[in-house]
Amino acid sequence: MRFFVLSTLVIISFTFKLSAQTFYGNSGLILDNQTLTKNLSVSGLPNNINQVSFGLEQICLNINHTYDADLTIKLIAPDGTIIKLIDNNGGSGNNFSNTCLRSDVSTTIASGSAPFSGIYKPIEQIGLINNGQNPNGTWQLEVRDNSTNDQGTLNNWTLTFGTNPATATTFSSSNLPLVIINTPNNQNIPDEPKLQASMKIIDNGLGNINHLTDFPNAYNKLIGIEQRGSTSGGFPQKSYGFETRNTDGSILDTIILGMPMEHDWILYAPYNDKTCLRNNITYDLSSKMGHYAAKSKLCELVVNGQYQGIYYLMEKIKRDQNRVEIAKLLPTDNSGDELTGGYIFKIDKTTGNSNIAWTSNYPAADGSPINFQHHYPTYDVITPQQNAYIHSYVDSFENALNGPNYTDPLIGYRKYIKHKSFIDFMLLNEISKNVDGYRLSSFLHKEKNSNGGELRMGPVWDFNLAWWNADYCNGNLSTGWAYEFGNVCTGGFQVPTWWEIFMSDPWYQEEVKCRWTSLRQGVLSRDSLFHFIDSVALYIDEAKDRHFEKWPILGTYTWPNPSPIPADFAGEITALKQWIDDRTAWMDQNLPGICHLSLAENTVFNNLSLYPNPVEESFTIELFASNPSELSLKICALNGAENATLSGIPLVYGSNKVHVDLADYNLPAGVYFVTLVSNQETKQLKFIHY
Repeated sequence: MRFFVLSTLVIISFTFKLSAQTFYGNSGLILDNQTLTKNLSVSGLPNNINQVSFGLEQICLNINHTYDADLTIKLIAPDGTIIKLIDNNGGSGNNFSNTCLRSDVSTTIASGSAPFSGIYKPIEQIGLINNGQNPNGTWQLEVRDNSTNDQGTLNNWTLTFGTNPATATTFSSSNLPLVIINTPNNQNIPDEPKLQASMKIIDNGLGNINHLTDFPNAYNKLIGIEQRGSTSGGFPQKSYGFETRNTDGSILDTIILGMPMEHDWILYAPYNDKTCLRNNITYDLSSKMGHYAAKSKLCELVVNGQYQGIYYLMEKIKRDQNRVEIAKLLPTDNSGDELTGGYIFKIDKTTGNSNIAWTSNYPAADGSPINFQHHYPTYDVITPQQNAYIHSYVDSFENALNGPNYTDPLIGYRKYIKHKSFIDFMLLNEISKNVDGYRLSSFLHKEKNSNGGELRMGPVWDFNLAWWNADYCNGNLSTGWAYEFGNVCTGGFQVPTWWEIFMSDPWYQEEVKCRWTSLRQGVLSRDSLFHFIDSVALYIDEAKDRHFEKWPILGTYTWPNPSPIPADFAGEITALKQWIDDRTAWMDQNLPGICHLSLAENTVFNNLSLYPNPVEESFTIELFASNPSELSLKICALNGAENATLSGIPLVYGSNKVHVDLADYNLPAGVYFVTLVSNQETKQLKFIHY
């Protein structure tokens, strides 16, 4: 009898230890731009929490706070494991009332709306805390207010441990390259300044699997990293800017994932683009149309042991021979031809280190100012002479565009711009119905006059709200023109009047119509567009399941997704394709102008130019080849006498530059013709030699 009683007591004691137990944390004030840290002492639990028999089940919060999206809330375990529970969720709504977070529910805090109440799945996996550690010790709750004018109170919080522990999905391998970042002491990556961290990249090549345990064969050094993005900075999945560094912290130019050498890079998070390809399709099309666009590589990111989803590791817009190929502008280049290039500037929001360089004399149709910002050289490097020059050049272009003779090819706007770059920029913004088109993230660049110094549009940048991904200002409609944004939405950032004036010029209309007709038979054809979309969707087929488990937003509204919201990834791809079909059909029917060129005249040599002209010692022919081929060229005088012949010049598909040195031909001063032949197609250009 005595033995029975002892056994019963042992069983009762054991059962008590494994029953659910809740621990209560204290209150505190949440102050602007500060972090509230509250400690909670846990004791009396088994010395091992796991994902099978006993562990952390649930965290509950009671918080009074206006504008919930300003809060980032983390739980820190005794062993230092950090779990992000809430991160900029809830928009402008208020409060978390009896809000509990656990892993075995389907509704995520990211898809919920304020005021929050009930049970949600947190941003990161609670189960990662159930890692075999001893839970007895000090737990911490961090509540960070990331803004001002909205203080609040943490009223109370609880941790519940029990026999239904939170679990976690383990990430170990991918067909995409793996990017692994670790910060000192698991610090959060700040908005600014850059935090020094370590980064590893594993890339075993296309068709091979990359494992987290593999040797980091693509990069294994330091970086400086910070958050980036304006509107996107409020999304749970963060985008980052980083620079590659040497062990001493100095800048390291290097090749990453096959992209040309640089030190300045971006990890772009396609959070509100559920197809994960809208920016990429635009950059790919721009490249195929003969223009530089930022190169990028799909990857999966892990930060401090936490899986972060699908990312694009990509270039920034930079001046060099592999990116925006314009001359380097030195601080001493303040006169003559050296002053005329190269420049990169933009129309955009003023965020980060951006400053307004000058304001156009011609506001938008509603009177809104059109502001320009320096990109290269930057505002703090450009000299007064250089600033005055590029400002004056753009003024001259705008004066000609707004003058009575704007259609005149000699004294109108055409003398100032490379019109084909403007046309391609326009067609990319229109086919994608880019709600930010022309008015934000719109870059321009200018080379030296001796090297073809007209103003050019591009590179294209930031199309994540294009291609049927904006539910405002008619961005969701397959009809209407993006350049007529001001007719739909007033105030804020507006489109320059350039595009409406261009489209009032019959010559420009014809050029646009011909270019569209040509592209619709090639890179903008249904088959070409859909092939690219399908290839990306197939490439991320495995990774997208992990991505949307981490960010379970399929089937839910994420700003500014248009309705109807597809239920799954396949539905997102299908809806995008249907919208493209509708959009291109509408443009086929409604693009004004009549193309008088035959298809053969318009498809072989695109973006064809010769510069400088007049020519002194050498010239460059720039062209876009529709197919890989060989080029022959012949230089003849006005009387037909042949002066030089070059043959067997290889052309790649896309943009080509052919340099011709006249030093060996002893050409007298005069007018000459260059005849180009490729695949039995012929083009002729004229130049003056002096």
